[in-house]
Amino acid sequence: MTSYAAAGVDIEAGDRAVELMKSRVARSRRPEVIDDASGFAGLFDASAFLRYRRPLLATSTDGVGTKVMIAQALGKHDTIGIDLVGMVVDDLVVCGAEPLFMTDYIACGKVVPERIADIVGGVAEGCRLAGCALVGGETAEHPGAMGPDEYDLAGAGTGVVEADALLGPDRVRAGDVVLAMASSGVHSNGYSLVRHIVKQAGLKLEQELPELGRTLGEELLQPTRIYSLDCLALLRATEVHAFAHITGGGLAANLARSLPAGLGAVLDRSSWTPPPIFGLLAERGGVPQEEMDRTFNLGVGMCAVVPAGSADAALALLAERGLPAWVLGEITEGESGTRYR
Repeated sequence: MTSYAAAGVDIEAGDRAVELMKSRVARSRRPEVIDDASGFAGLFDASAFLRYRRPLLATSTDGVGTKVMIAQALGKHDTIGIDLVGMVVDDLVVCGAEPLFMTDYIACGKVVPERIADIVGGVAEGCRLAGCALVGGETAEHPGAMGPDEYDLAGAGTGVVEADALLGPDRVRAGDVVLAMASSGVHSNGYSLVRHIVKQAGLKLEQELPELGRTLGEELLQPTRIYSLDCLALLRATEVHAFAHITGGGLAANLARSLPAGLGAVLDRSSWTPPPIFGLLAERGGVPQEEMDRTFNLGVGMCAVVPAGSADAALALLAERGLPAWVLGEITEGESGTRYR
């Protein structure tokens, strides 16, 4: 007899996955979240916006790229969702927006309830770390299009910012200071090159590497650091002109997006030492510095552009929050873009 199950779609497994993830999702709840009895939509109480004079909604969507293949190879699925949240909410906070809620989408070859629950549990944990709510999502089984152990995930987030508090290039001035906030590692960009290097160099994800102090796989699965609450704390405590989320394209390209025409950033490469994973990838892969610069974050996951008089207070606040940060450079007149000295 022909059936949906015979075609490879297991509805009961999907229902079981939903039951397993419920308690984890609940940990990301915010007071504004309203339950939808039907479960078809996520609801958020917009009366929360009444405290704003002119609220602007900000939205962002992203995935985690081929980092999912590392998670699949190691059979560890409980942190990849944190990466997803970081990629979405830290784009939102660049304009000064507070992330409010997210939804996720998982496509897989076969629904394994425990695996799906682990993935969504990671998304919920990331939302908790970001101060936003996971209000809904979708899991789709695609037998034939994906292998039984394959999956991909994406997410979308919404935030809000007061119109006159919107950050951006127009606020940046010559003499401003660029602050770097440390990354937790490779984050979620450049993994196609990472996997190529691992394969070409004959490296194994399970092998312990002295320069890392742990296995290569553990290093590469280190979750993306989430900066949204740290950035919002900076906005409340001191003056900030711009943020830059350092993702694909590297430090120079992403910082340049937050600078106006006629102003550039001069960065001091000697102000920090990239984590060992980046030196390992460069050496084992024979990757030149220019390619490393435009592919990886090299240890800087977020930048803040602040007035010179606010730099010390900003660094002190980040230190109190346990986030390593330092003066990376300054904003100068003349040549646009970002360059190193």
